[in-house]
Amino acid sequence: MGSNYRRLTYNVDIVFCIDSTGSMVDFIDMVKKKAISFYDDLINAMEAKNKHIDNVRIKIVSYRDYLADGENAMMSTDFFTLPEQSLEFSNTVKSIEAFGGGDEPEDGLEALAFCMRSKWNKEGTKRRQIIVVWSDASTHPLGFCSSSEHYPKDIMAKNFAELSDWWGDRQNQPYMNYSAKRLILYTPKSEGWKDIIENWDNVIHYPSIAGEGMKEFDYKEILSAIAQSV
Repeated sequence: MGSNYRRLTYNVDIVFCIDSTGSMVDFIDMVKKKAISFYDDLINAMEAKNKHIDNVRIKIVSYRDYLADGENAMMSTDFFTLPEQSLEFSNTVKSIEAFGGGDEPEDGLEALAFCMRSKWNKEGTKRRQIIVVWSDASTHPLGFCSSSEHYPKDIMAKNFAELSDWWGDRQNQPYMNYSAKRLILYTPKSEGWKDIIENWDNVIHYPSIAGEGMKEFDYKEILSAIAQSV
Protein backbone atom coordinates (compact mmCIF):
# COMPACT_ATOMS: atom_id res chain seq x y z
CA MET A 1 0.00 0.00 0.00
CA GLY A 2 1.29 3.43 -0.90
CA SER A 3 2.04 6.28 1.47
CA ASN A 4 -1.28 7.91 0.63
CA TYR A 5 -3.26 4.95 2.01
CA ARG A 6 -5.66 6.03 4.72
CA ARG A 7 -7.62 3.88 7.12
CA LEU A 8 -11.38 4.22 7.18
CA THR A 9 -12.62 6.21 10.17
CA TYR A 10 -16.04 5.92 11.78
CA ASN A 11 -18.39 7.43 14.30
CA VAL A 12 -20.04 4.36 15.83
CA ASP A 13 -23.19 4.15 17.95
CA ILE A 14 -24.09 0.75 19.40
CA VAL A 15 -27.25 -0.18 21.30
CA PHE A 16 -27.07 -3.34 23.40
CA CYS A 17 -30.63 -4.70 23.58
CA ILE A 18 -30.67 -7.41 26.24
CA ASP A 19 -33.43 -9.85 27.19
CA SER A 20 -33.07 -9.69 30.98
CA THR A 21 -35.39 -12.53 31.97
CA GLY A 22 -34.38 -15.41 34.21
CA SER A 23 -33.00 -17.77 31.55
CA MET A 24 -30.46 -15.15 30.44
CA VAL A 25 -28.56 -15.08 33.74
CA ASP A 26 -25.36 -16.73 32.44
CA PHE A 27 -25.17 -14.43 29.43
CA ILE A 28 -25.80 -11.31 31.50
CA ASP A 29 -23.07 -12.37 33.94
CA MET A 30 -20.67 -12.65 30.98
CA VAL A 31 -21.63 -9.19 29.70
CA LYS A 32 -21.07 -7.74 33.17
CA LYS A 33 -17.58 -9.23 33.33
CA LYS A 34 -16.65 -7.86 29.90
CA ALA A 35 -18.27 -4.42 30.09
CA ILE A 36 -15.28 -2.55 31.50
CA SER A 37 -12.93 -3.91 28.79
CA PHE A 38 -15.41 -3.70 25.89
CA TYR A 39 -14.12 -0.43 24.46
CA ASP A 40 -10.48 -1.56 24.31
CA ASP A 41 -11.50 -4.95 22.93
CA LEU A 42 -13.59 -3.34 20.19
CA ILE A 43 -10.83 -0.90 19.24
CA ASN A 44 -8.36 -3.79 18.96
CA ALA A 45 -10.79 -5.81 16.84
CA MET A 46 -11.31 -2.82 14.55
CA GLU A 47 -7.58 -2.07 14.25
CA ALA A 48 -7.08 -5.68 13.15
CA LYS A 49 -9.41 -4.90 10.22
CA ASN A 50 -7.50 -1.65 9.52
CA LYS A 51 -10.47 0.46 10.58
CA HIS A 52 -10.34 3.26 13.11
CA ILE A 53 -13.19 4.47 15.33
CA ASP A 54 -13.11 8.23 15.94
CA ASN A 55 -16.04 8.21 18.34
CA VAL A 56 -17.90 5.32 19.96
CA ARG A 57 -21.04 5.53 22.06
CA ILE A 58 -22.99 2.68 23.66
CA LYS A 59 -26.54 2.59 24.96
CA ILE A 60 -28.36 -0.13 26.94
CA VAL A 61 -31.94 -1.31 26.48
CA SER A 62 -32.88 -4.07 28.94
CA TYR A 63 -36.29 -5.69 28.53
CA ARG A 64 -38.71 -8.25 29.93
CA ASP A 65 -42.55 -8.39 29.72
CA TYR A 66 -44.91 -5.50 30.50
CA LEU A 67 -47.74 -7.71 31.79
CA ALA A 68 -45.51 -9.86 33.99
CA ASP A 69 -42.97 -7.25 35.11
CA GLY A 70 -44.75 -3.89 35.03
CA GLU A 71 -42.39 -0.99 35.77
CA ASN A 72 -39.42 -3.38 35.55
CA ALA A 73 -40.26 -4.40 31.96
CA MET A 74 -38.04 -1.88 30.18
CA MET A 75 -34.88 0.10 30.91
CA SER A 76 -33.52 2.44 28.26
CA THR A 77 -30.44 4.58 28.97
CA ASP A 78 -28.86 7.49 27.16
CA PHE A 79 -25.71 6.88 25.14
CA PHE A 80 -22.44 6.55 27.04
CA THR A 81 -19.40 8.08 25.29
CA LEU A 82 -16.42 5.74 25.52
CA PRO A 83 -13.82 5.62 26.90
CA GLU A 84 -14.71 8.76 28.88
CA GLN A 85 -17.81 7.18 30.45
CA SER A 86 -16.56 3.60 30.62
CA LEU A 87 -17.11 3.40 34.37
CA GLU A 88 -20.70 4.68 34.12
CA PHE A 89 -21.36 2.24 31.29
CA SER A 90 -19.90 -0.66 33.27
CA ASN A 91 -21.88 0.23 36.40
CA THR A 92 -25.11 0.36 34.38
CA VAL A 93 -24.47 -3.07 32.87
CA LYS A 94 -23.65 -4.46 36.32
CA SER A 95 -27.01 -3.18 37.62
CA ILE A 96 -28.96 -5.46 35.24
CA GLU A 97 -30.46 -8.50 36.96
CA ALA A 98 -31.97 -11.53 35.23
CA PHE A 99 -35.48 -12.22 36.51
CA GLY A 100 -39.16 -12.28 35.53
CA GLY A 101 -40.58 -12.58 32.07
CA GLY A 102 -43.79 -14.49 32.77
CA ASP A 103 -44.73 -16.56 29.72
CA GLU A 104 -42.07 -17.52 27.14
CA PRO A 105 -42.57 -14.70 24.61
CA GLU A 106 -41.17 -11.36 25.79
CA ASP A 107 -41.59 -7.75 24.63
CA GLY A 108 -38.62 -7.80 22.27
CA LEU A 109 -40.34 -5.78 19.54
CA GLU A 110 -41.10 -2.96 21.95
CA ALA A 111 -37.45 -3.04 23.03
CA LEU A 112 -36.39 -2.84 19.40
CA ALA A 113 -38.63 0.20 18.95
CA PHE A 114 -36.85 1.92 21.86
CA CYS A 115 -33.54 1.11 20.19
CA MET A 116 -34.56 2.57 16.82
CA ARG A 117 -35.73 5.79 18.41
CA SER A 118 -32.33 6.46 20.00
CA LYS A 119 -30.67 9.85 19.59
CA TRP A 120 -28.16 8.69 16.99
CA ASN A 121 -24.99 10.58 16.15
CA LYS A 122 -25.57 12.36 12.83
CA GLU A 123 -22.07 13.79 12.47
CA GLY A 124 -19.21 12.54 10.32
CA THR A 125 -18.93 11.12 6.82
CA LYS A 126 -18.56 7.49 7.96
CA ARG A 127 -21.13 6.33 10.49
CA ARG A 128 -22.53 3.13 11.90
CA GLN A 129 -25.74 2.83 13.88
CA ILE A 130 -25.74 -0.71 15.26
CA ILE A 131 -28.39 -2.49 17.31
CA VAL A 132 -27.40 -5.82 18.87
CA VAL A 133 -30.24 -7.93 20.32
CA TRP A 134 -29.61 -10.88 22.62
CA SER A 135 -32.53 -13.16 23.49
CA ASP A 136 -33.41 -16.82 23.83
CA ALA A 137 -37.16 -16.15 23.52
CA SER A 138 -39.73 -15.36 20.86
CA THR A 139 -41.62 -12.06 21.00
CA HIS A 140 -45.20 -11.12 21.70
CA PRO A 141 -47.01 -9.41 18.81
CA LEU A 142 -46.42 -5.69 19.10
CA GLY A 143 -49.00 -4.26 21.51
CA PHE A 144 -49.87 -7.59 23.14
CA CYS A 145 -49.11 -6.12 26.57
CA SER A 146 -50.62 -2.69 25.92
CA SER A 147 -53.19 -3.19 28.72
CA SER A 148 -50.38 -2.71 31.23
CA GLU A 149 -50.41 0.72 32.87
CA HIS A 150 -46.66 0.88 32.22
CA TYR A 151 -46.90 0.25 28.48
CA PRO A 152 -45.54 3.30 26.52
CA LYS A 153 -48.53 3.79 24.21
CA ASP A 154 -47.66 7.39 23.33
CA ILE A 155 -44.29 6.57 21.76
CA MET A 156 -44.81 3.01 20.50
CA ALA A 157 -45.44 1.74 16.97
CA LYS A 158 -49.05 0.58 16.64
CA ASN A 159 -48.23 -2.70 14.88
CA PHE A 160 -45.43 -4.61 13.16
CA ALA A 161 -46.05 -2.85 9.83
CA GLU A 162 -45.42 0.53 11.45
CA LEU A 163 -42.34 -0.81 13.22
CA SER A 164 -41.06 -1.99 9.83
CA ASP A 165 -41.63 1.51 8.48
CA TRP A 166 -39.51 2.82 11.35
CA TRP A 167 -36.65 0.59 10.17
CA GLY A 168 -37.10 2.39 6.87
CA ASP A 169 -35.75 2.15 3.35
CA ARG A 170 -33.78 4.46 1.06
CA GLN A 171 -36.72 6.85 0.67
CA ASN A 172 -38.11 6.65 4.19
CA GLN A 173 -35.58 6.96 7.02
CA PRO A 174 -37.49 8.23 10.07
CA TYR A 175 -35.04 7.28 12.82
CA MET A 176 -31.90 5.61 11.46
CA ASN A 177 -29.67 6.39 8.50
CA TYR A 178 -30.19 3.83 5.73
CA SER A 179 -26.53 3.34 4.88
CA ALA A 180 -25.38 3.44 8.52
CA LYS A 181 -27.90 1.11 10.16
CA ARG A 182 -27.15 -2.49 11.10
CA LEU A 183 -29.20 -4.96 13.14
CA ILE A 184 -27.44 -7.97 14.69
CA LEU A 185 -29.81 -10.57 16.15
CA TYR A 186 -28.72 -13.31 18.52
CA THR A 187 -32.23 -14.75 18.77
CA PRO A 188 -34.30 -17.80 17.86
CA LYS A 189 -35.83 -17.76 14.38
CA SER A 190 -39.22 -17.76 16.02
CA GLU A 191 -42.36 -15.65 16.28
CA GLY A 192 -41.59 -11.96 15.82
CA TRP A 193 -37.92 -12.32 15.01
CA LYS A 194 -38.61 -14.49 11.96
CA ASP A 195 -40.47 -11.68 10.16
CA ILE A 196 -37.54 -9.33 10.76
CA ILE A 197 -34.93 -11.88 9.66
CA GLU A 198 -36.80 -12.63 6.43
CA ASN A 199 -38.01 -9.15 5.47
CA TRP A 200 -35.81 -6.36 6.85
CA ASP A 201 -32.58 -5.24 5.21
CA ASN A 202 -29.15 -4.87 6.87
CA VAL A 203 -29.91 -7.69 9.33
CA ILE A 204 -27.37 -10.27 10.50
CA HIS A 205 -28.85 -13.25 12.37
CA TYR A 206 -27.12 -15.74 14.65
CA PRO A 207 -29.69 -18.32 15.84
CA SER A 208 -29.98 -18.98 19.57
CA ILE A 209 -31.96 -21.84 21.09
CA ALA A 210 -35.29 -20.94 22.70
CA GLY A 211 -35.29 -21.37 26.46
CA GLU A 212 -31.58 -22.23 26.74
CA GLY A 213 -30.10 -18.82 27.47
CA MET A 214 -27.06 -17.63 25.51
CA LYS A 215 -24.42 -20.13 26.63
CA GLU A 216 -23.60 -21.14 23.06
CA PHE A 217 -22.08 -17.75 22.15
CA ASP A 218 -18.69 -16.69 23.43
CA TYR A 219 -17.44 -13.14 23.83
CA LYS A 220 -14.95 -13.25 20.95
CA GLU A 221 -17.66 -14.33 18.51
CA ILE A 222 -19.93 -11.49 19.61
CA LEU A 223 -17.11 -8.92 19.40
CA SER A 224 -16.15 -10.14 15.93
CA ALA A 225 -19.74 -9.82 14.70
CA ILE A 226 -19.95 -6.22 15.91
CA ALA A 227 -16.57 -5.29 14.41
CA GLN A 228 -17.48 -6.95 11.11
CA SER A 229 -20.66 -4.87 10.86
CA VAL A 230 -18.77 -1.57 11.09
